[in-house]
Amino acid sequence: MMSPELKDNDFKKIVRLVYEQCGINLHDGKRELVKARLSKRLREAGFTSFADYYRYVVSEYGSYELTSMIDSISTNMTYFFREDGHFQKLRTIIPAMTEEKGHNGHTPKLRIWTAGCSTGEEPYSLAITLKEHSSKIEATILATDISSKVLKTATNGIYLNEKLKNILPGILKKYFQYGCGEWAGYYRVKDEIRRMIQFIKFNLMDPPPPDFIFDIIFCRNVMIYFDKTTQGLLVNRFYNCLKDGGYFFVGHAESLSGISHPFKYIEPSVYRKHS
Repeated sequence: MMSPELKDNDFKKIVRLVYEQCGINLHDGKRELVKARLSKRLREAGFTSFADYYRYVVSEYGSYELTSMIDSISTNMTYFFREDGHFQKLRTIIPAMTEEKGHNGHTPKLRIWTAGCSTGEEPYSLAITLKEHSSKIEATILATDISSKVLKTATNGIYLNEKLKNILPGILKKYFQYGCGEWAGYYRVKDEIRRMIQFIKFNLMDPPPPDFIFDIIFCRNVMIYFDKTTQGLLVNRFYNCLKDGGYFFVGHAESLSGISHPFKYIEPSVYRKHS
């Protein structure tokens, strides 16, 4: 079955709608991606044109399909310990951060936010890194994404073998369970790691709640989908969500250059809030 044509006017309407809903800036270079991902939605929902599909998702009956559309557009590739340099950096900053919090015999506590967590590989990688560093740290990780679909995968914590190819055998055995029978070829993250993470749906275009206060924020390979205006808004929101001395990580291909912000530059893709 041939995919319907994505006409210029329909593409512009979809681009505007996606931007209004979640801030993602879909330039012309993303046209084929939009067509490929939404053609599947059209087939599953029974539409034969993008124009009819658009009219439906903006109607009073189309809210559920609008969510599915945003899910399709916003889902990005990820894998365990992606951009491993950040996890190595985390290991170097944890001692000082936990020493400050662990005085007077108190258990050191860290609160981390992974914004745009996708299918969960990033927050699980963070949790494993913290566990490997010290069992005495009480760490909680809030993992958010706009997509209900990817959050379901993340919450289940079950992954195909190929997703874990970068994990050392010792770490794999220590923190994952291998599936049997119909689950052969899959691994599940063990409960001790899963308990460290709370997955919730959150749109980065919405103002963060008052309890969004963290020691460390990861927002990697997410802001590349936003324009400079939206990036500036988000970066300054992240700054306000960090405790003094907290760290902010962006993707290795990302930078805060050209954005007005109060962060202190530490090294490429790593920033800090003044203490």
